[in-house]
Amino acid sequence: MLHAVVLAHPKPTSFCAALARTCVEHLRAGGHEAQLHDLYAMDFDPRLQAEEMPTPHGVTPAPDVVAERRRLSAVKSFIFVYPFWFNAPPAILKGYVDRVFGMGFGYAPGAGGTEALLTGKSLLSFSTSGAPDDWVNHTGALKALMTVFDIHLQGVCGLRVLDHKHFGGVVSNMTDEFRRRRARAGAHAPGRALRARRGLTRWTTLRNRRPATPPS
Repeated sequence: MLHAVVLAHPKPTSFCAALARTCVEHLRAGGHEAQLHDLYAMDFDPRLQAEEMPTPHGVTPAPDVVAERRRLSAVKSFIFVYPFWFNAPPAILKGYVDRVFGMGFGYAPGAGGTEALLTGKSLLSFSTSGAPDDWVNHTGALKALMTVFDIHLQGVCGLRVLDHKHFGGVVSNMTDEFRRRRARAGAHAPGRALRARRGLTRWTTLRNRRPATPPS
């Protein structure tokens, strides 16, 4: 299975960057293919231009979007890694979703609305914040973000949301060793989510399987 780990943090020494790199290493060690899409290193332009917007005649994505969609064409699992900035994803990730996951890749025009194009593929997210986990959960910040981001992507594009793992209390004075330990701990989440997905698929198949002959 091919995974795309999409990193949205400007500092290569950040906890998010360590988590993304460790996630890629962990997936490859488990026999999976994994690509790291470091949006800042790519100098990805998050600004959706007027000529990219859908019209009654269709949509014309920009060359950089066409190239990125080509890289993602065989991906079965998307993994987003990003910090909370004002309780929202960084603008570069939001713009990446706006431009790359838009019409022609994430969805298409359909009868009475749109048709999801990423059904059968999955989304797993890792987010971080300086605020502690208790505050993020108590204020509903994570739930609100998932509603307008994760769950919306699921509804529009058909992605199956496997999980959203949040790391609170991530501050600039974390030691390198502490950062690496937390990153290693978090990197096991894709494997656990995939195993849970396979188990659910097997359970659903067995549940829906009808006997070949009527029971006696």
